[in-house]
Amino acid sequence: MVVDDHPMWRDGVARDLTEAGYEVVATVGEGAQAVRVANATRPDVVVLDLQLPDLSGVEVIRGLAETAPAARVLVLSASGERQDVLDAVKAGATGYLVKSAAREEFLAAVARTAAGDAVFTPGLAGLVLGEYRRLATAPSAPGPETPRLTERETEVLRLVAKGLSYKQIAARLSLSHRTVQNHVQNTLNKLQLHNRVQLARYAIERGLDR
Repeated sequence: MVVDDHPMWRDGVARDLTEAGYEVVATVGEGAQAVRVANATRPDVVVLDLQLPDLSGVEVIRGLAETAPAARVLVLSASGERQDVLDAVKAGATGYLVKSAAREEFLAAVARTAAGDAVFTPGLAGLVLGEYRRLATAPSAPGPETPRLTERETEVLRLVAKGLSYKQIAARLSLSHRTVQNHVQNTLNKLQLHNRVQLARYAIERGLDR
């Protein structure tokens, strides 16, 4: 699903996706409409602009988490500002790409987002991980007992924290891509997290990226 309030840009993105072999289930121009339509169409990936006439992109991401929790959100925005990126990721966006990206870069980002990878415009990934490391050093209140992960799940989690893609993790551990996805999904379920970005933050907070 493509969400952007500029018709020409929205149609162009949808056309690029269709030509690349994707099924575009909906194109919408308003945030509230996007949340409603996602509930009906259940998209695998939502390509979302942050600047919408009725709701902020962050509000839309949170709404999508309620109505279409399986959808992965790839923000495609004109803004590369630090706060916009961090707000989107904290709300649950899987990736963040600026609109100056080339068509090939955008299509590659969609493919990686669909596969469950966290995708960022070069330079933004370090910003996000840096913020998570900063948060990890802040004092926090005692929480519930940490769920027990298997040795393999912990091994995969450590590589997620280092920023490796599923394909890279599979190669490193001599596993299939699907097996890695299954380990990540099991870990998400155990930790009650929603996406790979939140998983990376969890791992970094526990020093698994070192």
